[in-house]
Amino acid sequence: MNETPLLNLITDFVDDFRQPAILWQALVIVSCLVLSWLMVRQLRSVLKQRADTTTPPVSAVVRARTESFIRILTPVLTALLLGVSQHFLAKWQSVNLISIAIPLCTSMALVRFGFYVLRRIFARHGEVSPTMHMLEKVFTIVVWLGMALYITGLWPELHEFLESVIVPLGRNKVSLATILQAAISVAVLMVLAMWAGTALDDRLMKMQGLHSSLRVVMSRMGRAVLVLVSVLVSLSLVGIDLTVLSVFGGAFGVALGFGLQKIAANFVSGFIILLDRSLTIGDMITVGAFSGKVTQINTRYTVLLGGDGVESIVPNEMLISGGVQNMSLSNRMVWLSTTVSVGYETDIDFIFPLLEQAAASVPRVVQSKPPSATLVRFGADGLDLQIGFWIADPENGTGGVKSNVNRAIWRTLQEHKVTVPFPQRELRIVGAASPALAAVADSDQAANPA
Repeated sequence: MNETPLLNLITDFVDDFRQPAILWQALVIVSCLVLSWLMVRQLRSVLKQRADTTTPPVSAVVRARTESFIRILTPVLTALLLGVSQHFLAKWQSVNLISIAIPLCTSMALVRFGFYVLRRIFARHGEVSPTMHMLEKVFTIVVWLGMALYITGLWPELHEFLESVIVPLGRNKVSLATILQAAISVAVLMVLAMWAGTALDDRLMKMQGLHSSLRVVMSRMGRAVLVLVSVLVSLSLVGIDLTVLSVFGGAFGVALGFGLQKIAANFVSGFIILLDRSLTIGDMITVGAFSGKVTQINTRYTVLLGGDGVESIVPNEMLISGGVQNMSLSNRMVWLSTTVSVGYETDIDFIFPLLEQAAASVPRVVQSKPPSATLVRFGADGLDLQIGFWIADPENGTGGVKSNVNRAIWRTLQEHKVTVPFPQRELRIVGAASPALAAVADSDQAANPA
């Protein structure tokens, strides 16, 4: 009867524990762990000191990413040191314990690297969702299960079993092992491509010499190219002929022609907006019923952040086919105005300079273009005045600055005793409109003969 790989593993362990050589292996493993920990600790200290002295200071998100990446180095260095130690120690004694410690450290490094990549892609702002935690748990289970199969020697037998299971796909027959290999290769290369795209995006956004729209275009196109290349490479690795994609390309073109016109139009419009630089991130725009600050320009839609904190998702086609008011395309200065009514007895020549000074006292009002007061109309209750002023930061909203200007104007009017009229109406009854009113009038006269 042939011995199983697991039984051989147990037998080797028992033999090693009967020999003094097991102490040397344990000493080597502990030494490698301590040495790798000291090296990583020294590296962490150097990076922390450099981050503290950097100007501008490093953000908390970057510090968390750096710390997450440093955690990968401990098992990696331990596995490398154990590999070198195993090479030299195997000349004098058995190294079965070290042979198991190496894949354990490698699996730990792979798990931490997977966590780092997944959080780098899907948790860029440091927020880890419950779905992300579940995905990390599944990844951990898969890695440790593969490590257990490798150590026990059951992996070849499992591979043979998967190769023997044939799944019919149309006219072709594919083994289950090939399908799993294709799925794993596509998933791994896609994740790596998305990770590279995220790194490229962060790198481009830090290049202040490039226009913001050009940076977004390069980031979107780079990410799309990386994902496309990863899919093509993964399909080639599993032996799928890429010429079969021509049929899919034709079907996809027909689908675009009939059912995906809006999606295609929004996609193309997004690149047009980014290339012609009519909109950039940070602009204050108004399109249709939506108004706000441009925070994102994606390939299908643009996100506007309103002054009330509400985000509006506007399809890019609306920005191309309709009219758009851009408050900061070539000049960020915006003209605003407020109105106030004063009594007819007010001296206009005296009050105009006071109102202009009151508006100019608000910090957000531009001083290079001073405010101006004008007489708009002769109203039914008083003189209607308009005070116009300029601001240079429309992205901070207009409601607050208007309120501050109105408060300054109100304080000025109160200080100089200027009357602000309000609607007043007099009701006069000429004659008796009906017998009932006449009776009421006669009764009042009888009650008050004087």
